[in-house]
Amino acid sequence: MPAPDADPDATAVWNASAERYVEFVGTELSAVTEGPVDRALLTAFAEAAASRPGARVADVGCGPGRVAAFLARSGLSVLGVDPATELLARARLAHPTIDFEEGRLDDLPIPDASLTGAVCWYSIINTPPTGLDRCLIELHRVLEPDGSLLLAFQSGGGEAVFRSDAYGTGLPLTSYRHGIADVTQRLKTAGFRLHATTERVPEFTHETTPQAFVLASRR
Repeated sequence: MPAPDADPDATAVWNASAERYVEFVGTELSAVTEGPVDRALLTAFAEAAASRPGARVADVGCGPGRVAAFLARSGLSVLGVDPATELLARARLAHPTIDFEEGRLDDLPIPDASLTGAVCWYSIINTPPTGLDRCLIELHRVLEPDGSLLLAFQSGGGEAVFRSDAYGTGLPLTSYRHGIADVTQRLKTAGFRLHATTERVPEFTHETTPQAFVLASRR
């Protein structure tokens, strides 16, 4: 599901559509929005992070805190970060024991090398291909050596999908369908090593493109 990133137009849309968005996706992961492959990848990420003493992870582009809550139930210390204040308000209400902070994917409020892992669950869908490098460099900065990164995104060839009235807000929004090969090359350039990539077919009525996943770690 979509989650906001650094694009100011996207942040405005997610703030304006927060109530409707949460009504649709909820504040927890569910079989309505995540399939078996999705949940398996998140479980693998959580298990790997939990194996490291004092693990702290971030849900970057956390929206209403769905992935953050899943990671917290896995026994991890979790920080949720999002630029949309309306979604953060709902995340804090639903998950009062989890820390949430306002921040952008390309300018995270997180110290250098302080995270065991980070998840960007559809957080790059409003970032154009030309903006990915800066975001990946920022994620590399906040991860400790060998820290894990899990990305989920709508698969494609970098094409833009423009909506003049996004989610009934009357506001414009552009999303991007990134290619796995392009994302993995950018990850390598930013200082990551690749561990796994996968793509699944659309499983839900709201999905119009294959869904891509990449698991990497900081070199």
